[in-house]
Amino acid sequence: MLSQRGRVHLHTVKQFTAILGGSVLAACSGALGPLGPGEAPDLVLYNGKVVTVDSAFSIAQALAIRGDRFVAVGSDDAVRRLAGPATRAIDLRGRTVIPGLIDGHLHNAGGGPGLDLSRVRSIDALLGAASKPGDLVASNSDWHEAQLREKRLPHRRDLDRIAPDNPVVLVRGGHEFIVNSAAMRRWNITRVTPVPPGGEIGHDADGELNGELIDTARGLVKLPPPPKLVENEILAQMKILNAAGLTGIRIPGQFQFGGSAIEPYRMFQQLKAKGQLTIRVNYLMRIFDYSSVEKMRETIASWNVRPDEGDEWLRIGGMKTLVDGGFEGGHMRTPYEEPFGKGGKFKGIQVVPLSDYVAAVRELNRLGWRVATHAVGDAAIDQVLDAYAAADRDRSIRGKRWSIEHFFIGRPDHYPRVKALDLAISAQDHLYRAGPSLVKYWGRERAEQVTPVRS
Repeated sequence: MLSQRGRVHLHTVKQFTAILGGSVLAACSGALGPLGPGEAPDLVLYNGKVVTVDSAFSIAQALAIRGDRFVAVGSDDAVRRLAGPATRAIDLRGRTVIPGLIDGHLHNAGGGPGLDLSRVRSIDALLGAASKPGDLVASNSDWHEAQLREKRLPHRRDLDRIAPDNPVVLVRGGHEFIVNSAAMRRWNITRVTPVPPGGEIGHDADGELNGELIDTARGLVKLPPPPKLVENEILAQMKILNAAGLTGIRIPGQFQFGGSAIEPYRMFQQLKAKGQLTIRVNYLMRIFDYSSVEKMRETIASWNVRPDEGDEWLRIGGMKTLVDGGFEGGHMRTPYEEPFGKGGKFKGIQVVPLSDYVAAVRELNRLGWRVATHAVGDAAIDQVLDAYAAADRDRSIRGKRWSIEHFFIGRPDHYPRVKALDLAISAQDHLYRAGPSLVKYWGRERAEQVTPVRS
């Protein structure tokens, strides 16, 4: 598929693998021999710039594909000699081909149901979009303050200007709601409302509520349940992802915020069975109740899935867990700047009681599950490493690709522990999307440490 920038992403009826196999590497080295009977490629792309992403990051002129596999990469002459009578050939005319892209941490594309704020670029534009008549206005999660000219969140007083009488709830990412005064009145949120364990209620500098409800404090607001997920929605989202060059995604526990963990997986299974899956899916299940390992075992048994079940197109990749919040609630060793009116004492949020988390991780290891834990702050990473080490003492986790999701504030003392446990780090681009917010919450020096992927 040709993009506006002249790049070509590889797509067939089934999306191509993003990992170059041994046959491709051999082809890159010039070891191109004739293919056997019936082995002629279905498609040859030539006269281009083929970015192999091998160890030398070599560039070739052409490639050949059969079914959903690369069978050769090399010079135009060598690859074109492999073509048979039925092979389709495309002259790239100098354009670039890259392997399919993989998103390692994708909840969904499009942010789910609700008011779409993805295209607004200022506070005024956002307020204009939110000033809809109705009993309740709730956004979806496909927006971020980084996209706004002001580089800040709208707060309660902003929303009150355009909606003094009806509740407005802005769903910001997976960790925060911003609400207006009418919403606070409807759900009886006041200055004396107790902060739920694992959450935070935001305040302005004058001590008044600013409308921010963080992590478990979102539960003070009772939004309608999301509409039931349907196959057409997944098909539409796969089309969006394919158009951007993605051929693989890793879903960390929920495809739809507020939705079921198991139902989307069953839908992906149905789409695969019907030959409609156009993206490779590594699907993590998710635990929400950490109160007892017995309840956790019952929940897992009710799903009727096995660790690592599936194949290269759809696989259960492990179990998603968490210990802290997002960058507005990541659990830190030292206090934040001053975002919540806490007198310089706020260190983030312990979303799950530590003893419950450690017990869950050890039990998941006993049950044979690979664990992937959301951890943003350095104190949260301390806790994850301690829990993983405890699990490893029960039964080795090395070589099993356990991971830490995000790892924003990784510290030098973390690195040898990560290496010793043979962990993977799932890193994202938040530094580039949300830099001003990171500085606001954590201060510039700490924000500049996100994410230490070259350390």
